[in-house]
Amino acid sequence: MVLVLAALLGTGVAVQLPRELPAATVSTSIAATLRVPGAKPVLPWPQRGSAELMIEGLGRLGGSGGGAAKPIGSVAKVMTAYVILRDHPLSGNEQGPTLTVTAADVADYHARIPSGQSLVPVVAGERLTERDALEALMLPSANNIAHQLAVWDAGSEAAFVDKMNAAADELGLRHTRYTDPSGFLPSTVSTAPDQVTLARAALKMPVFATIVELREATIPVAGRIRNYNDLLGVEGVFGIKTGSTDEAGGNLVFAARIKVGTNTLVVVGAVFNQPGANTPEQLVAVNGVVRRLLAAVRRNVKEYTLLATGRAGEVRTAWGATAAVSPGAPLKVIGWPGSAVPVRVVTVTPGAEVTAGQTVGSVEAAGRRVDLRTDTGAAAPSLWWRLTRRP
Repeated sequence: MVLVLAALLGTGVAVQLPRELPAATVSTSIAATLRVPGAKPVLPWPQRGSAELMIEGLGRLGGSGGGAAKPIGSVAKVMTAYVILRDHPLSGNEQGPTLTVTAADVADYHARIPSGQSLVPVVAGERLTERDALEALMLPSANNIAHQLAVWDAGSEAAFVDKMNAAADELGLRHTRYTDPSGFLPSTVSTAPDQVTLARAALKMPVFATIVELREATIPVAGRIRNYNDLLGVEGVFGIKTGSTDEAGGNLVFAARIKVGTNTLVVVGAVFNQPGANTPEQLVAVNGVVRRLLAAVRRNVKEYTLLATGRAGEVRTAWGATAAVSPGAPLKVIGWPGSAVPVRVVTVTPGAEVTAGQTVGSVEAAGRRVDLRTDTGAAAPSLWWRLTRRP
């Protein structure tokens, strides 16, 4: 009997011990979404009108006002420029095709003077490049050039307005309706969130971004033209478009660069329908709101620890031994208190034997990544487990 048992045991040892050990498994307790520590900041939203703020690459900071679409004044010219550059793309320093001022263009210019519209003087036979016209459109906000560009592009202002509304639909601007290319008509309406969406799309056109950052330019006949956006260079602002009428109040769609450590972030926002008895008062009001909002953004948008070092999971071997898993370093992200950040966890098969400091995966959020590592090694299997484990 003893000989039989010894024979069986010898056979088991010969069969079991050489068998390859199964790989360990990794599990984590890291949620798919983590929140930056702290309470969400209360931003100085305007008491009247509406506002919207977002940061490229990070998401929406918030907004105020909401409600129905309202007149936006010359902010409408962002869509005019967008459609023109989409239909007639420019790159680098290209000037583009030439627009020749007609007698009808001159008549349109004179017809707009009594109503106090923003204009640049034109004369019959004057030749403007596409870039000249876009500079006149976006810097001194020339309504007559908006009309001239519309006719040049689509054959008539009505046909161009149809293009504007089609582009709005394509971009998902559900609360926007254009009735003219300049925004002078109060029937041209939109919302702050819609116009932030449009501004983000327009800024992807390098020539558009270059033009709206100009403080001044020189064009034929009118000569030196100045950008009406007095916030250029203040709080990092590099565009985009002012707008003011009696019905719209003061409006500004803006973009600003802010530095967080070695990173440069782009804030895109809109503040609409600010009060004032006239254009200067309206623009002072809207500029004040924008400055306060951007100052608050700078105070709150920083680098925060999203995931500290410490146990965040474990490695478990087939024989039940475990080793804690922790981030190799704190996972730090740029954001603001209370913001939700999507997190991606990737694990790798660690093999059968687990050693201390072994990389078993990674965790990533907001473009930052740290390794997941074992705190200790896992105990080796006992001889008994190896001999008695099931096939």
